[in-house]
Amino acid sequence: MEFFKIKRDIPFMRHALIFNVISALTFVAAVVFLATKGLHLSVEFTGGTVMELRYPHAADQEKIRRNLEKIGYEQPEVSSFGTAQDVLLRLPKGQAGSNTSAKVFGALCAAENGTPKQIQATTEKGEAVSRTGCFDAAGKEVVSLQRVEFVGPQVGEELAQNGMNALVMVVIGVMIYLAVRFEWKFAVAAIVANLHDVVIILGFFAFFQWEFSLTVLAAVLAVLGYSVNESVVIFDRIRETFRKQRKMGVTEVIDHAITSTISRTIITHGCTQMMVLSMLFFGGQTLHYFAVALTIGILFGIYSSVFVAAAIAMWLGVKREDLIKPVKQRDETDGAVV
Repeated sequence: MEFFKIKRDIPFMRHALIFNVISALTFVAAVVFLATKGLHLSVEFTGGTVMELRYPHAADQEKIRRNLEKIGYEQPEVSSFGTAQDVLLRLPKGQAGSNTSAKVFGALCAAENGTPKQIQATTEKGEAVSRTGCFDAAGKEVVSLQRVEFVGPQVGEELAQNGMNALVMVVIGVMIYLAVRFEWKFAVAAIVANLHDVVIILGFFAFFQWEFSLTVLAAVLAVLGYSVNESVVIFDRIRETFRKQRKMGVTEVIDHAITSTISRTIITHGCTQMMVLSMLFFGGQTLHYFAVALTIGILFGIYSSVFVAAAIAMWLGVKREDLIKPVKQRDETDGAVV
C-alpha cells in the first residue's frame, strides 16, 4: 500500500556526513547530561513507600497529587490500581520525613473531611485483621488503607540490574539476528543506530530530570525493537535492489532503497505516533513519561535508520557480494574424469 510514489530517488547519502555529525554531537550531549545530571530514578529503583488506597467512588488522582505536594512530595506517583476506586501511591523516601504512611493517609483523610481510625476487618479466609480507615462525621468510610509496603534500596538495585541485563540481552540478540539474516556490517550499523536512539532518550530524561521508572524502561526496550524493524525494512530493500539493479553503485542502491520505503514509513510511523500521542495527551500522569519516551524514540528511530544505520553500512564498505553469493560456474565435464 502506497499513498504516493516518488519516481526520482532522493540523494540521502549525499548529506549523510552532515547528518551524522549532528547525530554525533547530539549523542555526546546526551552522554554529558547522563554523566553530570544523571537520571531521576523512581521509587522502584531508589526505594520508598508503596501505599494502596480504596475510595467508595472514582478517585480524583489530581486532587490526591496536589495534597501530596502540599506535605512535601515533589513528584508523587499516583495511578489507578485495577479499578477507578483503587489508587496506588509510590512515594520516594526521605521527602516527607519519618512515619510516611501515617502522614500521607492523615493528609488525604483530612482532604476528605474525615478522621483516621483503626478498625477490625475480616479477610476472605475468615481471619480478623486490623486496618486503617478514614470516616466522616456521619460514620461513613471515605478512604481505606489497603496495604503499605516499603521498597528497600536492595530491591531497587536488583531492579536496576535486571533492567540493564534486559537491555544488554536485547542488544546482543539484535546483533546476532542481523548478522545471520544480512551481514555483520549491517549488524554493526543497526546496533550503533539503536544505541544512538536509546542514549538520546536517556539524555532527554537526564536533561529535563523527568522521572525514569520501570514503565519508561519498557518504552526504551520497545523503541529498540521498533528501530530494528525499520532498519530491517531498509536493509531488505537494499538487498533486493542489489539483486535487481546490477548497474547501480552502492550509494545509488541505498538511496533507492530508502526512497522506495518512504511511503511505508509514513503510514506505519504516522499511525503509531497517533496512538502514542493519544496516550501522551489523554492517558494521564501514569502513561505520560511512557508516551514521551516512545515519542522521542519513534522520531529518532526513523532518523537513525535512514541517516545513521544506512550511512554506517555504506562507510563500512557494504557491497553486492556481501549479500548475494556469486553463482558458481558449472564445469563442462560435470566432474567426469577423462
